[in-house]
Amino acid sequence: MKILVINAGSSSLKYQLIDMDTEKMMAKGICDRIGTEESFIKYQKAGESAKKTPRAIPNHVQAFRLVTQALVDPKKGVISDLSEISAVGHRVVQGGAIFDHSVLVTDEVIRQIQSLIPLAPLHNKPEADAILACREVFGKKMPQCVVFDTSFHATMPEKAYLYAIPYEYYEKYKIRRYGFHGTSHRYVSHHCAKLMNRPLEDLKMITCHIGNGSSIAAIQYGRVVDTSMGLTPLDGFMMGTRSGTLDPSIVTFLMEKEHLTPKQMNDILNKKSGTLGVCGISDDRDVTEAEICGDHRANLAHEMLNYQITKFVGAYAAAMDGVDCIVFTAGLGENQPIIRYGVCKNLRFLGVKIDPILNNRYIHGKEGRISTPDSSVAVYVINTNEELVIARDTKEIVEKAAAAAEVERVGAVLQEA
Repeated sequence: MKILVINAGSSSLKYQLIDMDTEKMMAKGICDRIGTEESFIKYQKAGESAKKTPRAIPNHVQAFRLVTQALVDPKKGVISDLSEISAVGHRVVQGGAIFDHSVLVTDEVIRQIQSLIPLAPLHNKPEADAILACREVFGKKMPQCVVFDTSFHATMPEKAYLYAIPYEYYEKYKIRRYGFHGTSHRYVSHHCAKLMNRPLEDLKMITCHIGNGSSIAAIQYGRVVDTSMGLTPLDGFMMGTRSGTLDPSIVTFLMEKEHLTPKQMNDILNKKSGTLGVCGISDDRDVTEAEICGDHRANLAHEMLNYQITKFVGAYAAAMDGVDCIVFTAGLGENQPIIRYGVCKNLRFLGVKIDPILNNRYIHGKEGRISTPDSSVAVYVINTNEELVIARDTKEIVEKAAAAAEVERVGAVLQEA
């Protein structure tokens, strides 16, 4: 079975074709800057380098058409016909309180995803549009599944997900902590338990997804009990361009002083804050280079980031009354030993001890344990694979639906007989 995995943004469409017999990527890429004159498609066949081609991509429908053309291309394609694709799996950021697990796409599911657009306007709308575009290209008979970023966090108790604002706003607008990057936290937590040769249900784990967008999850005996992101992906600790948690009065103060509209304020907190706001640089590789060159604010940005991550890890260890393992994943978590060390050096009170040689070794796709044998808490670097989780869920849902349909068909035949 071959599954096409889609991760759509407002002006982009990431894709990956996975052969589920081997769980290996066959091809991947992105259609980017959709709707602009600079639009292009990037395509990469497994084992080969990526090729970027400028193309006119006015909308997501055309993006899907270009993806399918690339996959069946006689020279660079990896399949001979689109019929080889058994199903399409989509990442959807916000599932709200409606979805606590992955589901097969129906007209009602699409309507429910669209109803959640006010909670995630930058994400759910293009994701719903991508599902409809996929229907237009593949036809309604192609099975589609949706996997929600928020569903893994659905096990959080009320004391963790409610905000201390008038309860009526929760009832009226469903304002609460939802959490994000759930697909990543789910993958690395299960994979870490496997590497430790222990059941996930026996572990207290803290998973740190650190990238341009970042979040931390406290996972107690296989269930999320708290996570750093909240109603939106803006909450938590500082990120590349996002502020993370801050005094809410800062928002109203700045809006009054600078005469800002809600949209302008939202842009400042989401696009001009975080590491970019502190030192003027958002890409951590450039921040590291500037720090090495003696840039005080670059050094300050890293100190702030490490400090904030350490606080969350410490708080979650307290919330779970202990921790067995800590996982670093995503772009920075997987590839920046300096951040891992900066966080863990202040966790000695938990008994965390890092092996500096292993910490420096595990980058660029290498994963494993970076803590010393006598460390009270195991610390791992694990490469996340959200696309594989989406593909696995899609395969399971499609196979169950097919089996149920077959049972129904046989039952109808027997009834007629």
